Amino acid sequence: MNLRDLQYLSALAEHRHFARAAEACFVSQPTLSTQLKKLEDELGVVLVERGGRQVLLTEAGEAVLARARAVLEGAEDIRRIAHNFSNPEARTLRLGIFPTLGPYLMPHVLPGLRQRFPKLKILLVEEKTAVLLERLHAGKLDAAIVAQPVALDGLEAAPLFEEPFVLAVPAAHSLASRKSVASPELAGRELLLLEEGHCLRDQALDVCHLTGARERDGFRASSLETLRYMVAGGAGITLLPVLATRPPVAPTEGLNLIPFRGEPPHRTLALLWRSGSPLGSLLREVAARLGTLGKEAIK
Repeated sequence: MNLRDLQYLSALAEHRHFARAAEACFVSQPTLSTQLKKLEDELGVVLVERGGRQVLLTEAGEAVLARARAVLEGAEDIRRIAHNFSNPEARTLRLGIFPTLGPYLMPHVLPGLRQRFPKLKILLVEEKTAVLLERLHAGKLDAAIVAQPVALDGLEAAPLFEEPFVLAVPAAHSLASRKSVASPELAGRELLLLEEGHCLRDQALDVCHLTGARERDGFRASSLETLRYMVAGGAGITLLPVLATRPPVAPTEGLNLIPFRGEPPHRTLALLWRSGSPLGSLLREVAARLGTLGKEAIK
């Protein structure tokens, strides 16, 4: 028994005529008849009533036909799956991204990714960095956008771009009227930060260590939006990644954003994937496009 024999049976059931079924299968009528007879001999039952004006399937033939069509559909599914892997741009890409980047980067880059990869379906998964790395290693994600540095054990990384931070202060703050600040001016100041687990917290702490600033005790925000509104409400100052301050994000009343002079504090973003992934070539192209689009968004 082989798939071709099942195709012959399906074609005969559809056309009810040996010659027309053979023509539909691009074989001679004797070939089709011979193969169907061999199939009957192998199964030990008669599948086709012969000799009448119209070809009919026996009861056994109808029962076998139902399963044969399911097998043929399954085989076609296998071909489609294989085609998707032979043509990676026509598949679903499971892409992880962390919460303090996803909502602010994606509006800038998704249209350009769709233009460059029109058949690629991007399924976004938003989680904290530790969870993204765990899922990436487990094969539950194809790639993840993270802020470096992270451990690259078994992973490849393609740098994307550097996203600068801006200083966010309440409208009534002493720095609110400034057009720019220098990083050393943070020395001795307290910053509101996110709770444990957010990579933005770790990045802000690095800035604190470099500039002499410190975390404000007794407060840790659960999200970037909470942090934004706490600053606008006068609770303190913080660092915001620049993409979280650009349209389509609406301006926040009572919040003043001040860029840094010179070399601003920043975070370095990269696309990670498993070293043995068959999607490596595609992901390098995706990374190159993401990098270009991200740099354009922060200009």
